[in-house]
Amino acid sequence: MKLQRLATALSLVLLCTTNGYAADSPAAEKPVKVGVLTDMSTVYRDSTGMGDVLAARMAIEDFGEDLLGHPVELVYADHQGKTDVASSTARKWFDLEGVDMITGLSNSSVGLAIQELGRQKEKIIVFTDTATTELTESQCMKYGIHYGYDTHALSVGIANAIVKDGGDSWFFITADYAFGHSLQENAARIVDELGGEVLGNIKVPLGNSDFSSYLLQAQSSGAKVVALANGGNDFLNAVKAAVEFNITEHQQLASPMVFITDIKALGLETAQGLRYATPFYTDRTEETRAWSQRFFEKHDALPTYLQAATYSGTLTYLKAVKEAGTVEANAVRRALGSMEINDMYVTDGRIMANGKLWNDIYLMEVKTPEESEGPWDLVKYVATVSPDDAYIPLSESTCPLLDTAEN
Repeated sequence: MKLQRLATALSLVLLCTTNGYAADSPAAEKPVKVGVLTDMSTVYRDSTGMGDVLAARMAIEDFGEDLLGHPVELVYADHQGKTDVASSTARKWFDLEGVDMITGLSNSSVGLAIQELGRQKEKIIVFTDTATTELTESQCMKYGIHYGYDTHALSVGIANAIVKDGGDSWFFITADYAFGHSLQENAARIVDELGGEVLGNIKVPLGNSDFSSYLLQAQSSGAKVVALANGGNDFLNAVKAAVEFNITEHQQLASPMVFITDIKALGLETAQGLRYATPFYTDRTEETRAWSQRFFEKHDALPTYLQAATYSGTLTYLKAVKEAGTVEANAVRRALGSMEINDMYVTDGRIMANGKLWNDIYLMEVKTPEESEGPWDLVKYVATVSPDDAYIPLSESTCPLLDTAEN
């Protein structure tokens, strides 16, 4: 009986060690699994989609595809912009397929749903495609990492620049879900703080293709700035309609969230002069240029800042697992909080107690056709917004983690 009890105890120890992927566990069959859950079929498919999958795969390849004696595997799926599809997929990955971390998660409603699942399952979630500040504010959780940008940072950068340049009256055309609401709220606050005013706003369903009635309301408001608090194909459709209605001749279009692929799709004749904020641009350093060229050769398009974030966030997670010596979420979160992050995406970055990556934001301007020297030479650097200016200070954060000793 004593020998039987000893054998049972040893079996339990080995099982726990294997499930924790400890560095000294026997290698092999059980991989470290990274899941990319993103939009491959709706409004953000061009800015995320298979480009996110490619970016994560490049990160795994650059890391070395072996971690703590185990292979690193990638799984991916299309959440179709639906919270129920995303939640079902993520739950299956965690419960049945042994996925250790999920990244991507375009669409803020999807991101918030997976944030709650990560809390329940005690799994690291690295949000590289999600914008809402709620991920690190009232709905923050211990295992959630908001990587690279949020609606506050993007709105602060663009609203500051435009109001200080004379654009002091605004009308918002806003995507009617968490992301759009957050963009409008943050930009409107900056406009108000700088002495401007918001003359009106209108909420538009996600995936809308006809913006004519909304733009006519914006036009009749007399606002100097028509702000498009949306993204992806919604943004493209709104800009094309604004040009068609000659709105850009008398009012300035502004959008906190613009991707390099959007500008390419619109063309410089349409998009020239547009200013936007971004955490990443391909021409920033030799390293960003080299990585972006590698991505381009595989994807036939330059990376969006979401795809670049997915690469960096995946690589940073793998480094944290190596540092922690395990995939156990508490240990990995401690490692993430102690790291200084330096790669093609971020310089001197750090992850704060509320899960926010503290990094610079860059103000960019779309070039004129005359300034462009090639098919992807589309934007130019204007200014840098420091993280202290871009993000909500921890002293003002509503994240409940900051009131506990958890972090």
